[in-house]
Amino acid sequence: MANEHVVHLTSENFEKEVSQFSGTVMVDFWAEWCGPCRMVAPIVDELAESYQGRVKVAKLNTDEAPDIAGRFGIRSIPTMLFFKNGEMVQQLVGAYPKSKIVEKLDATL
Repeated sequence: MANEHVVHLTSENFEKEVSQFSGTVMVDFWAEWCGPCRMVAPIVDELAESYQGRVKVAKLNTDEAPDIAGRFGIRSIPTMLFFKNGEMVQQLVGAYPKSKIVEKLDATL
């Protein structure tokens, strides 16, 4: 998890990076122990690079920020939430192929 284009979210920076952000943000809710999360991680990294300047791509470790995961009712990971101007507008629950994630992301733009 060392992609310079991916914002690493915490309980402390979530409001600033997502809720108060003017634009589109894709947040990947994940955990170290989650196999499907590891399968999706390279896709998230690719999207962070290809959508650079148009979409903020972020990851939130649910083990490190359970308060944020609880706030959005995250019960299964990976879950991707898509925000536009601080409002959650789309979600994907589960490990999806890149094409499905791109479809949701483009619909958010």
